Amino acid sequence: MREAAWVAWLRGAVLAALSLFTVIPLYVMLISALKPLRDVQGPFTWLPTEVTLQPFVDMWRTVPLARYFVNSAVVAAASTVFSVALAILAGYAVSRYRFRGRRVFLTTVLSTQMFPGILFLLPLFLLFVSIERATGLELHGTRLGLILTYLTFSLPFSIWLIAGYFDTIPRELDEAALVDGAGPLTALLRVVLPAAKPGVVAVAIYAFMTAWGEVLFASVLTSDEGRTLAVGLQGYATQSNIYWNQVMAASVVVSVPVVAGFLLLQRYLVQGLTAGAVKT
Repeated sequence: MREAAWVAWLRGAVLAALSLFTVIPLYVMLISALKPLRDVQGPFTWLPTEVTLQPFVDMWRTVPLARYFVNSAVVAAASTVFSVALAILAGYAVSRYRFRGRRVFLTTVLSTQMFPGILFLLPLFLLFVSIERATGLELHGTRLGLILTYLTFSLPFSIWLIAGYFDTIPRELDEAALVDGAGPLTALLRVVLPAAKPGVVAVAIYAFMTAWGEVLFASVLTSDEGRTLAVGLQGYATQSNIYWNQVMAASVVVSVPVVAGFLLLQRYLVQGLTAGAVKT
C-alpha cells in the first residue's frame, strides 16, 4: 500500500527534530573549541567573532592530557580484547553444545545488565582492597583493576550477542571441518569466526565504547597516574577559572577515535546487532 503523504511528512519532521537534537550540541562544542576563552565566558553567539586553534594547543599543557589519553587507550583496548576473546569462547560453547543449564546460564548472564552499575562500586572497591591485602596484587588505582572492572560490564552482553550470531551460522560448516580432521578450536578459528566477523565487530565496538567513556568507576578506582580521559577532563576546572574552550577542544579530540571507528565499522555493527539480537 502507498504511504499517506502526512505519514511521510510526519516521519521527516521527527527525523529532522532528532537530527537537530544531536547536531546542535556538537556544533556548540566545536565552535566553543575555536573561540578564545573570553568569548566562551561571555554571552553565547552562534558564530565566533574570532577563530583560534590555541585551545587545541593549550589543552595538552593545562592537564596531562597525553597521559590520560594513553591510559584510556590501554584500558579500553585491553578490556575489548579480553571481552571479545572470552565472549567468543563462551558464546561458541553456548551455541554449539547442548548442556544442562544452558538456558539458565544465558538468562542469568543477560539479567546482570538490569542492575545499575553504581550498586557494584563499593563491593568492587572493597574486593580490590581485600585482594591487595591478601596477595599484594595492586588493583585499586591501577589500569589492571579498571580493565577487570570494565570486563565484568561488557562480557555478559557480549556473550549473549555473539552466541546469538553463532546460532545464525549453519552447523554444517563445523561438521565439515570436523570431518576434515579439524578439532573444535580449529573449526572455530578457521571456519566459524570468518563467517561471524560482523558479530565480533559488534561485540568489540560495544566493549570499547563501554570502557572509553565511563566516568563513575574511573573516578573512584583510579589514582592520578592511572586517570582516564573521562575523569581527566575535570582538570580544566580550577579554583580560579574554568577553561571551557579547552574542555570543548579536548572533548572533540576524545570523540575522534570513537567516531572514526564507528564510521569505519558501522556496516558490520548493524549487521552484527540485527543478526545476533533475534536468535539465542
